[in-house]
Amino acid sequence: METTNPVHRRRPRYKGTHPTKFSEKYKELNPEKYAGTAEHVIEKGGTPAGMHIPICVKEILDFFQIQPGQVGLDATLGYGGHTLEMLKCLKGQGHIYGLDVDPIESAKTRDRLARQGYGPEILTVIHTNFANLDQVAREHGPFQFILADLGVSSMQIDNPERGFSYKFDGPLDLRLDPERGITAAERLRELDEEELEGMLAENADEPYGAEIAAAVTAAFRRGEKIETTLELRRVIEKALEFLPAGERKQAVKKSCQRTFQALRIDVNSEFEVLYAFLEKLPDALAEGGRAAILTFHSGEDRLVKKSFRDLHRAGVYRAVSTEVIRPSAEECARNSRAKSTKMRWAVK
Repeated sequence: METTNPVHRRRPRYKGTHPTKFSEKYKELNPEKYAGTAEHVIEKGGTPAGMHIPICVKEILDFFQIQPGQVGLDATLGYGGHTLEMLKCLKGQGHIYGLDVDPIESAKTRDRLARQGYGPEILTVIHTNFANLDQVAREHGPFQFILADLGVSSMQIDNPERGFSYKFDGPLDLRLDPERGITAAERLRELDEEELEGMLAENADEPYGAEIAAAVTAAFRRGEKIETTLELRRVIEKALEFLPAGERKQAVKKSCQRTFQALRIDVNSEFEVLYAFLEKLPDALAEGGRAAILTFHSGEDRLVKKSFRDLHRAGVYRAVSTEVIRPSAEECARNSRAKSTKMRWAVK
């Protein structure tokens, strides 16, 4: 019988001594095999490609006080860093349910945690938006603890194919679930100048919203396309050419961050989703159950603060945080993406 030897495929080579493109960083993308490389990147204050470093883990665990046998929910599973630490607290007894709207990353996380010994007997991953909290709670709740980390995972930000970052060239997509809804590029074409300016103000407090909105609509009138991340960045750069040269570079950087944030919030209906989650949260908690939410910009934090305060006054929550909890200086030094994090909590 004739046998066929498998074809050996060499790893694609990259220019220079270190890989620069996301897809070339094969060691960072495989931290289980190359743990030393991943740790080296983290020690230098970076986030390895394809990874996400969980924020405020100690603060969350100190607040939840998880006991073996409890049932909890991670409403935003992501890379599973928070979930992993919460699973350890269960000591093999109890269950955690993890929700994620991203079918690509949630499947990876489920498999990654299963390889670490946390299979379906103690962890259930559900592909759904956390706005559907009521449906999940009816089937699996009530929960002793619920966590929601509202930040976009680093795996999404750093992958050019997802279009979340102005730093890399890729399709202007920005959808958390790439199988649903319209892309950011499509959404831009729908908006007139006034609508775009309003969106930039409401979703990101963009101070140059009028100039950026005018530049985008002018580009469309000239027949130009804005379908990639760098095409949008160039339009923003052109819109801010009136600024003095000494302050323009930093202003462009900040305006790019805010514009991409505003578009992401709009494309994924993030405020509407958060409203729904906050409204359904008390009924999903067991009596005495605890909820913690991590926010990353002022719009999110205002919604969480108001919901917790109002429901506390109404007697729904027995206690809520009166001040935000922030990550330590040491954590921010180790993970620069932690700097804007605010944590708020509530007890039913």
